Amino acid sequence: MAFNVKALAPGFGAEVSGLELREGMDDGLAQTLISIWRDAGGLMVIHDQQLSSEQHISLSRYFGPLFGDLGEQPLQDTVSQYIHPDYPEIYRVSNQVDNNGQPRGRKGAGTYWHSDVSFREYPAQASILLGKQVPETGGDTIFADQARAYEALSDAMKKLIAPLYAWHDFEIAARTQYAKPVVVEDDMSGTNRARHPVVRTKLETGRKSIYVNPGFTSHIEGMHAEESNALLDYMQKHCTQPQFLYRHRWRKDDLVVWDNRSLMHYAVMDYPDDAPRYMERCTVIGERPQ
Repeated sequence: MAFNVKALAPGFGAEVSGLELREGMDDGLAQTLISIWRDAGGLMVIHDQQLSSEQHISLSRYFGPLFGDLGEQPLQDTVSQYIHPDYPEIYRVSNQVDNNGQPRGRKGAGTYWHSDVSFREYPAQASILLGKQVPETGGDTIFADQARAYEALSDAMKKLIAPLYAWHDFEIAARTQYAKPVVVEDDMSGTNRARHPVVRTKLETGRKSIYVNPGFTSHIEGMHAEESNALLDYMQKHCTQPQFLYRHRWRKDDLVVWDNRSLMHYAVMDYPDDAPRYMERCTVIGERPQ
């Protein structure tokens, strides 16, 4: 199957066109796309993909097992109402409601810098988001390359953060981005809390990246609060400098695949409610960060 690939930005991201995945995916094509995705630093945009939910799930499983697969807790309780009623593997993002007045998905999802599900012992690897309805303007997603951000640090800073661990806790987002009665107190029990290295190494490439994010990282282990806050604040500002960013302007039926192990992202909610937005996301379970 012939298709075109070009860079999204210098040294970061791949844009794929001329490919219709609804016609079917085999192991060969899947491995080709995964190689393109990895070589592009973990960000790939595939345009014009009119996939059913079943096709979306099937394609996503080539990247690994999904949150929502049998035997795996789908996600945290707070967002359970946004899981697709027929497909537990799919998390829905939308500013629309159904005929019964119930939200079709999470409105304003991801309007803060974060890495998906970093608060789990085995956090997300790939997120695979399909834009089924997108506003004519607005609703962009900004991605920050944590690998290039790490590589730009001084040797002294790399040495400082190399042995450090940080705690990631869903409560950080739940207390600030969600509100009762949406917040479920079970989310605050520690189930959605995990300790990860501040610098993680991607197993298949050996490339290092910074692995803290403002959305879920609560503190750096072993530091006083003032020290931890200062270092986390420095890293956030460093990682979100313009040279590490790519801002994606959505087109209808864009399929965007990103690697949560080396990227943060921020969803810009600058569109009105009368500009319909509906997206479906499959999320691949990753390895324990090393």
